[in-house]
Amino acid sequence: MAELKFKPEWNDWCPGCGNFGILNAEQMAINELGLDTKKVILVSGIGCSGKTPHFFRYPITGVHTLHGRALTFASGIKLSNPLLHVIVNAGDGDQLGIGVGHFVSIGRRNISLTVIIHDNQVYGLTKGQAAPTLRRGIKTKSLPKPNINDAVNPIALAISAGYTFVARGYAYDVKHLKDLMKIAFSRKGLSLIDVLQPCPTYNDIMTKEYLDKRVYKLGADWDPVVRKEEEKEDKMAKAIIKSMEWGDKIPIGIFYQNDLVPSFEDRIADSAKSYKEIIPSYVPIHRDGKPTTIIDDILKEKEV
Repeated sequence: MAELKFKPEWNDWCPGCGNFGILNAEQMAINELGLDTKKVILVSGIGCSGKTPHFFRYPITGVHTLHGRALTFASGIKLSNPLLHVIVNAGDGDQLGIGVGHFVSIGRRNISLTVIIHDNQVYGLTKGQAAPTLRRGIKTKSLPKPNINDAVNPIALAISAGYTFVARGYAYDVKHLKDLMKIAFSRKGLSLIDVLQPCPTYNDIMTKEYLDKRVYKLGADWDPVVRKEEEKEDKMAKAIIKSMEWGDKIPIGIFYQNDLVPSFEDRIADSAKSYKEIIPSYVPIHRDGKPTTIIDDILKEKEV
């Protein structure tokens, strides 16, 4: 079989963009974990972050989807084949603006995929409008007046919605970000990594210089892991309070982790015993014009 040759993709991110750090951390995490890239699916939304799958150094499957709908595509991909590693790259506007309904709803299910938010507080692709994470009273270079909306807190929202791994990284600390990704990519359940990602073109407030002075790593005295059910509410509350720390000091690291919650794939398997043996995406839809799936027995089980 002839060797496949891939034409390099021209990277059109702006010089200094935090997306380069996220891309490098993601490639390193996948490589160090030894993941089979044929089983890794990168799903992206619309925005500068949406080009992430295009710029990988090695062949990988990418799905560049609709604005705000990356999580719906990712959910369908993961549930149709639970053997895949599904990673979502999307901006703060994509996930916390038009896509916020999906961002919240998926938390109820605890599907085993990772959501990486490229959080630069502006809509970089469309010339710097205020994104949902930009705080009220801040005026970036493209805004005629200071932002009049309050900001969405991705960490607090994810914890409240039911995400079982919630972390914050910094695009210019690639090693630390890579280590967060390795944990997220290796676990069962729904993971969020909110990445502080400076936009040198449109956000002249949250710059590399600004963040370098303020970002600090959560230390050994911070324990985000829920080890027994009775710890859950206390650790959720502490994580949400910690996520509100913003100003002279901005924490990064793991805010909350609860591996006691069953994944959505396991919940499906409890109801449909064959789910993990007969992978839905491998099953042909029809054979000789006749459907291959007979649901009579399934419907009979559900009769009340």
